[in-house]
Amino acid sequence: MEDKRFYKDGLRFTCQRCSFCCGHSPGFVYLSRGDLDRLCAFFKISKGAFVREYCRWADYYYGTQVLALLERKNHDCILWNNGCSAYSARPLQCSTYPFWTWMLSDRNTWDECAGDCPGMNKGRLWTLDEILENEKSYSANEPLTREQTEEIIRLENALD
Repeated sequence: MEDKRFYKDGLRFTCQRCSFCCGHSPGFVYLSRGDLDRLCAFFKISKGAFVREYCRWADYYYGTQVLALLERKNHDCILWNNGCSAYSARPLQCSTYPFWTWMLSDRNTWDECAGDCPGMNKGRLWTLDEILENEKSYSANEPLTREQTEEIIRLENALD
């Protein structure tokens, strides 16, 4: 059976460090448990302190609130400082960009997104397997709810 995905032969993408995906317009970088753990280890900070300093609550599906990174007034990510200040520990949402499920839905959507991202359709050729691995990771990355986050912080405080 022939693979009908428009990206079956791969897609080109190399980050140009333009920062467009890191700011310029409102958005959310949702944080999963793994993201929170990596960022706290990177900054050598407690989860409670990280949430207080770097995070906000974002309305999500079904009336829930989830953990997300703060934005500055100009909509830049709180971690952006002439480059990602936590690049090696950046959230999975960031590291899988632009191989997000909705961006891979069809060629037209991909090309529309490429209009805002100078790295798309240029540079390194990502294989179908690499794209699918990123898409799967992106899709499986569940943001922490407010309740989950508060429980993690409560448990952390109980250990102190």
